[in-house]
Amino acid sequence: MRSLATRLLLRAWQGRSVWMWPLLPVSWLCGLILRSRRALYALGWRKVERPTVCVVVVGNVVAGGAGKTPTVLSVVAHLRDQGWIVGIVSKGYGRNEATTKEVRPDAPVQTVGDEALLLAQRSAVPVFVGLSRQRSLLALLQAYPQTRIVVCDDGLQDYSLYRDVEICMMHEDGLGNGLLLPAGPLREPWPRQALQCAGVNDAHLLIVSSGPAKTGQFATLRRLGPTARRADGSTCTLSSLQADPALKAVAGIARPAQFFAMLQAAGLNLAAQEALPDHADFQGRTRASLGPYTLLCTEKDAAKLWAIAPEAWAVPLEQNLDAGFYAALDARIAAAWAGRLSSPHGH
Repeated sequence: MRSLATRLLLRAWQGRSVWMWPLLPVSWLCGLILRSRRALYALGWRKVERPTVCVVVVGNVVAGGAGKTPTVLSVVAHLRDQGWIVGIVSKGYGRNEATTKEVRPDAPVQTVGDEALLLAQRSAVPVFVGLSRQRSLLALLQAYPQTRIVVCDDGLQDYSLYRDVEICMMHEDGLGNGLLLPAGPLREPWPRQALQCAGVNDAHLLIVSSGPAKTGQFATLRRLGPTARRADGSTCTLSSLQADPALKAVAGIARPAQFFAMLQAAGLNLAAQEALPDHADFQGRTRASLGPYTLLCTEKDAAKLWAIAPEAWAVPLEQNLDAGFYAALDARIAAAWAGRLSSPHGH
C-alpha cells in the first residue's frame, strides 16, 4: 500500500492537481523554514566548519530517488584511480542506532543502513555513518588521517557541512511541478541559491540519471551487471535465468518499476513483481510469503532479503558517466586544493 501511494505521489508531482492544493500551505511553511535555516548560516549564527580535506557532496533537490548511491561508487572509483585517498560519510538512513561508527562490510544492515552497507561492500574505502555528517567526517579523519577527499552520500541541504564540489542528481522527470515538498517534489528551490559560507553557489555538476542531458548537464547510463550473486557468494549470469519460468523480482527502492523494466529488457520473463517502499526492511516477512519463485532483488535490498531468502539473486547496477563529467570533477577538485595548499599532499 505504501509503495502504491509513493507511485501515485510521484505521478501527481508532475502536475498541479486540484487535490494537491491543500498541501500548498505546508509547502510554504517548509519554504519558510528552509529560508530561515539558510539565513542562520549566512549571518554566521550557525557555524560551518571547513575541514582540512576536500569534500564532495552527491545529492539531489528532487525527492524520489535519482541514483545517488551508484554515483557515489562511480566517483569514488574514479578518484581512487587518480591516486586520491578517499573516504565516504552517510547518515545511514533506516538504521536503528544513533551512534557515529565505521561501517564494516559484514555489519548487520539494521545497525548501519542498506545504502551505507552497500557502499562499504562495494567501494573498498572507509565508510562512516552518524546522525551528524560533520561528526562522521571528523571520526573518519581521526581513524584515517591520510584521507584527502571525503565523498558525502546525500547532504546538499545539510548546510553545516562545507563542500568544495557539489554533484546534483536529477531524474529525467526534471523538477515536476516546481513546488516544494509535500505539494511538489523539490527539497529546496531551483536553481539553488548561493550560500558562500558553506561553499554553495549553484550546483557545481548536474547529472541527469536517465534520459538525454541538456547543455551544461552530464548524462549517465545505468544498466544491470551481467552476473547475479547469492548470500553464499555463488554467482550466475543473468542470461542463464532467461529460461526460468518462475522468476519474481522484489525491490524496495524509490523507483522499483525501473528495476523491473531493466530485468525484462535483459530478457528475463518475470512471473511476478513486488514493489516495496524505499528502504523496506522485510521484517515480519517469511520466505513462504514471497511465494514459490526464484527471487531477484537489487543489491540494496540483498542484505535484508537474504535474512529470510539467502538463495535470492542480487543483481548489481552498473553506471557509466560521461567522460566530460570526470574531467570537470577533476578540475574542480584541483581548484579546491589549489585554494588550500600550494601542493596537494598525498596525491
